[in-house]
Amino acid sequence: VQLVESGGGLVQAGGSLRLSCAASGSTFDDYAIAWFRQAPGKEREGVSCISTTDGTSWQTDSVKGRFTVSKHNEENTFYLEMSNLKPEDTAVYYCAADPMTRCLRSLEVMLPRLYRSWGQGTQVTVSS
Repeated sequence: VQLVESGGGLVQAGGSLRLSCAASGSTFDDYAIAWFRQAPGKEREGVSCISTTDGTSWQTDSVKGRFTVSKHNEENTFYLEMSNLKPEDTAVYYCAADPMTRCLRSLEVMLPRLYRSWGQGTQVTVSS
């Protein structure tokens, strides 16, 4: 499995970005696809996930109402639409995938150790 993120950049507070994760090496029919982020000096944090089985999605509380995760209808490309960005959203954003992990609405937190495939990350910087 190979994951390649793109779409990061520098944006002013209140702005928007769309991150893409191009996935290859599997049909991804029954996967959890996740977005994590890591700011300097902080632990990697789960942001959002989506189930390729039924489209179930989850977002961490700090991004609810601002970030949306989705999948391209015909391609194995996954998106993280980010709006009303804040300086505290500044981080390297990673796409991750795993066939044995489930994205559930009842999640309390996403654990990086449950995801075996990772992209290289894309930097998002939000200026105040």
